[in-house]
Amino acid sequence: MTKVVLDRFAAIVGDAHAVRDPDDIAPYLIEPRGLYHGNSPMVLKPGSVDEVSKILATATETGTPLVPQAGNTGHTGGQVPLEGESQVIVSLSRLNRIRNVDPTGNTMTVEAGCILEDIHKAANEVERLFPLSLGSQGTCQIGGNLSTNAGGIAVLAYGNTRQLCLGLEVVLPTGEIWNGLRSLKKDNTGYDLRDLFIGAEGTLGIITAAVIKLLPIPVGHQVAIAGLDSPDQALALLNKAERKCGHALTGFELMPRIGMEFTTTHIPGNRDPLQENYDWYVLIDISSSQSEEAADIMMQGIMEEAFSDGIIKDAVIAQSESQRAAFWNLREMMPDSQKPEGSSIKHDVSVPIAAIPDFMTRADRAVRAAMPDARIVAFGHMGDGNIHYNITQPKGVTPAAFLARRHEINEIVYEIVLEMGGSISAEHGIGQMKRDKLAAIRQPIEIELMQRIKAAFDPAGIMNPGKVINTPGKPLPH
Repeated sequence: MTKVVLDRFAAIVGDAHAVRDPDDIAPYLIEPRGLYHGNSPMVLKPGSVDEVSKILATATETGTPLVPQAGNTGHTGGQVPLEGESQVIVSLSRLNRIRNVDPTGNTMTVEAGCILEDIHKAANEVERLFPLSLGSQGTCQIGGNLSTNAGGIAVLAYGNTRQLCLGLEVVLPTGEIWNGLRSLKKDNTGYDLRDLFIGAEGTLGIITAAVIKLLPIPVGHQVAIAGLDSPDQALALLNKAERKCGHALTGFELMPRIGMEFTTTHIPGNRDPLQENYDWYVLIDISSSQSEEAADIMMQGIMEEAFSDGIIKDAVIAQSESQRAAFWNLREMMPDSQKPEGSSIKHDVSVPIAAIPDFMTRADRAVRAAMPDARIVAFGHMGDGNIHYNITQPKGVTPAAFLARRHEINEIVYEIVLEMGGSISAEHGIGQMKRDKLAAIRQPIEIELMQRIKAAFDPAGIMNPGKVINTPGKPLPH
């Protein structure tokens, strides 16, 4: 990648928005978990769709590989360059305008660099809700959420990011701009191109804007935490809550005792709301379109019946909005609370909901057979089958020795997940972390179809190479 080529890119965005200093580039080269660290001679920060178009057209002409990057909060290395390669980063942070808010049609048109929390605030100003909720919402950007089809804590009621998007604006690798910013809820005219780009992790083009769905803000809201003995009881509680609440059940989170201990120990202000310690905890979230009283009555009914049936041992229902937020903070800070305990081997997996207790039993047995002192912190969105099956570094073991066994432990967990008809990536994407595993577990025809799509959209192979799938004939470093 010559200086002449880099100068051409810099001329598109202006020198002030073409980052070349290694110290300034460094934060873009590593992801939050520190597992992947790449190389890049330049970070480009386009300020318009036209500039993105010119960048991609120039990259195709010169054969320059590009890595789109939003808020850099991804967990599988999809947003950072490959190590040992020279790839230009395209940051979407300056494309951060909210173009239109339509409370009557319940839509909002946003650019890819809009921070998720800012979208929440804009929706709230017109008494609407954008339900995508993530722990990283103060820094993650909607373009990255769309590119990874992010999940979050409200999937049970509202679906993944894919279900919350009506239309897209995308710049293709050739520099062509596809304006698919449609706000129609029903549009049955041919192939759904939108769904190709959502979840593609920047391998087919760059999402520059989207039309997203808004919903009425729930009138009533209630949260409770219950203590119980096993995931089997949690499953029974979920079934009961779904029967009583239907679509009003917006969250059902499973948490282990060790996770609660980490969170209350390492996160200031957090405490266990129950009087006794329990092996497992469940957080239930109910949203009502009728009233606060209706949400409270539903929650009271669930807890009373579950206690009477011997499903739960104890429970506490939030008495204020601040207490509801405190209950959710226990769950949302669980990943961060693992960091002071050492390194983690993490799995973002899903299995059929009814199989979760069996998965927990089998995975725990297999992991402890391989690593007897493993500290298993398995928690997550039980209501939609997504478990974050994490293993914290055993005491007395060095981080290097522990992480050296990451792939071994991954294989143990993934084998059980796949045997149960599950997925190795529930909401975090494939990136570079699971690229080779994806190729190994999917049918050959599925991988071939993905490669055909990639070749059709990106014949020069410039878009986020080495992520999601390998391009035939182009071996990539690990």
